Amino acid sequence: MSGFKDEVVYPTGADPELINDDIAPLKEQKWGSYNIFAFWMSDVHSVGGYTTAGALFAMGLTSWQVLLALLVGIFIVYFACNLVSLPSQRSGTPFAVVCRAAFGIQGAKIPAMIRGLIAVAWYGIQTYLASHALVVLIVKLQSDWAEWADKDTHGFLGLSLLGYIAFAILWVVQALVFWRGMEAIRRFIDFCGPAVYIVMAALAIYLVSEAGWSNVDLNLSDHQLTGFAVFSTFCAAVATTVSYFSGPMLNFGDISRYGKSQKSVKVGNLLGLPLNFLVFSIMVVLTASATVPVYGRLITDPVETIAELDSTVAVAFGALTLLIATVGINIVANFIAPAFDFSTVAPKMISWRMGGMIAAVGSIFLTPWNLYNSPDTIHYTLDTLAAFIGPVFGVLIAYFYVINRGDLNIPALFDSSPSGAYHYTRGFNVNSVIAVGIAAVVGIVIVMTPAFSGAATYTWFIGAFLAGLLVILLENIRPSVIMRDAAKAAESAEDRVRILD
Repeated sequence: MSGFKDEVVYPTGADPELINDDIAPLKEQKWGSYNIFAFWMSDVHSVGGYTTAGALFAMGLTSWQVLLALLVGIFIVYFACNLVSLPSQRSGTPFAVVCRAAFGIQGAKIPAMIRGLIAVAWYGIQTYLASHALVVLIVKLQSDWAEWADKDTHGFLGLSLLGYIAFAILWVVQALVFWRGMEAIRRFIDFCGPAVYIVMAALAIYLVSEAGWSNVDLNLSDHQLTGFAVFSTFCAAVATTVSYFSGPMLNFGDISRYGKSQKSVKVGNLLGLPLNFLVFSIMVVLTASATVPVYGRLITDPVETIAELDSTVAVAFGALTLLIATVGINIVANFIAPAFDFSTVAPKMISWRMGGMIAAVGSIFLTPWNLYNSPDTIHYTLDTLAAFIGPVFGVLIAYFYVINRGDLNIPALFDSSPSGAYHYTRGFNVNSVIAVGIAAVVGIVIVMTPAFSGAATYTWFIGAFLAGLLVILLENIRPSVIMRDAAKAAESAEDRVRILD
């Protein structure tokens, strides 16, 4: 247990096998719009976010087309986050608990494990990206250690010896921050996002001034697309942006549960997603564009860009800031998610902290540095993860906004009795499980089949729409009877909430 029982409310008759201090409904929700804004700043302002945006330039779009694609993609994420945030904000419970309403008390373990395992992969990737910044800093400060950063000379399984040391250091640092709890994490992310703005702005201003504005060409692609190719590539760039944020978007309820109100959550989302992401994207374009005249080549990796600076102090400051920012996103997006997810699978045995540590340990064995080391690998990784995330998102939205039309019975989320509103048949809503299973298989087939390579970028959209339509269709063919009366077990107005106003 986490020791936070004074901060939560245990519903009357809650099954001890389904609840602990970490996942019970919150007694008081304290996060305002700035805290939500800071969460997204930490999520966006990272080495991974910069690298993903930079990878879009290799697709052949002009800079303004890349900017527009990023903006369209982030607006989709913004609206999706507003939808998925409502059940958790109104109930004060995390994503994996809310899933019990749509998937059943036992069936909810399936989406919890899907999101938890995906977070393990992302945790490893972001830890590696942060450790890469640390390696650059170490080599800059101690140049004779450079040979130990060469994976071909001193390395194994795709990473250098110095890389392993840096990865281990960051692994421990993140675990220490996480272990201090959500309030410490909130303070940490309140600092991380703004800090990166300072470094990004300084880097962009420096490089543009060094290059001279007239020498900065915003058309970064080495080949120019024309006709329908522009439209299809633009759509693929939009889909890639959505796929990048699909993980934190799915379990955004883990954050929105702390929101003071849904209005605060929406304002924080607006500031942190469309507006913040647009400014960040402009900085990425300017910085990447200026590397061509200054260094003679296009550099889309911010760590590599900073490493090219002549000043050791500037390199140290920039690398440390990017490192801290990436630690911030890793904690909020990939430590918090599996912490709640794994804890929800077995609340009596797994606490929030233990769930997070399971993810941290598991990430080591994935050799994450091999999952995010080239533009092609980045797209393949995102497409594969999106094939699982999209279907879960589709079922949740279909359930709360179409099938059950906004009713959420909070006590029933912790009721395993056969008469419980979300018990269904043996604890599983078969319709939801089948919908996710079919949509996920379709997504993986698309990703793995060369003939469908053109559709692989859209696996999140395909999975979300297919699963959503399937669960609605199945509910009409063979209704989950108890779902139709989901509010029946509530004995008073305090026992249930309306997701739809």
